[in-house]
Amino acid sequence: MALRISSTLGLRLLQESSVGFLAPLSNATNTQLVRHRHTKHWNPKWKLFRRLKVLKVDLPDYNEKVEDLTEEQVRERLKKNGLLPPRPWNERQYFIHSTGTVFEPYVPPEGDGKVSPITKQGAMQSLNFLQKKTKTMMAIRKVRQYEEEFDSPDFCLEAQKIYIKMHELLAANDRENLIDVVTERAYPEVIHNIEKKTIRWRYIKDIELPRIVHARCTNVITDDNYFAQLTVRFHTQQSLAIYDRFGRLMYGSEILAKDVLEYVVFEKHISNTYGRWRIHAKIIPDWLPAKEPAAATFIKKVGTLEEPEQAELVEKPNKGATDSQTPNLAV
Repeated sequence: MALRISSTLGLRLLQESSVGFLAPLSNATNTQLVRHRHTKHWNPKWKLFRRLKVLKVDLPDYNEKVEDLTEEQVRERLKKNGLLPPRPWNERQYFIHSTGTVFEPYVPPEGDGKVSPITKQGAMQSLNFLQKKTKTMMAIRKVRQYEEEFDSPDFCLEAQKIYIKMHELLAANDRENLIDVVTERAYPEVIHNIEKKTIRWRYIKDIELPRIVHARCTNVITDDNYFAQLTVRFHTQQSLAIYDRFGRLMYGSEILAKDVLEYVVFEKHISNTYGRWRIHAKIIPDWLPAKEPAAATFIKKVGTLEEPEQAELVEKPNKGATDSQTPNLAV
């Protein structure tokens, strides 16, 4: 019996030896090897998605020259790529923050601040002011359309503060904050010729209260883009002294006070919600005589060094030398 069992097991081992080295560890039943493809999905609906994963890309021809293409071919290429044709010009955004001139500048009457309204010349000044007052009132009404709380006396007080602040910043040479109270047009005129100078300015008092004598509004580019310009008359008492870089007085005096009559133009972009009143220009009438320019100062050049005098030759006799010998020459 034992011999029969051993022979049976031996035959089975010989029959299953072709399965492999690990065949004895497997079941005693007959097994069959099956080769599987692991790259193919079991669900056939993914065939379409696998095919769409691969995209055919048209590589550009770098050797092709654009200059050789016609306009129609260039237009076709741009349209195929979803691009717009290039424009022959470059547009840049810009914002007009201030105007570059004064609208209908006010002409101050000759002798203003000196003549009395009782005299003939003073009466003519009052008549001319009434004739021009109509346009001024229409311009102020336009300003009130954008600023409902606009009031002429209150604006004059605000203009006086701006006027004083501008001169204080100019005296302190504070150019960064100066642009907040003057427009881009007035900025180069204000800072002109203040390099290497010391300015002492002081506001003393009002001789007459400031008042609006001229107002104009105009639109720029579009019909709803409005700028307003108000001319304010200042009759004040001030003191001014200008020193050069060496500390010498060039103009004015810190002690002496003078009466100053000025017509200052204030501008605002009233269509802009964040616009503010700034000094735009100062009106100088043609009949006003020209002022004498301040004396310029220069560094005094030191005189050129004098050339050393030529050394004189002095005869110095040598001891022990005879008359026949040549004497030594000493400097």
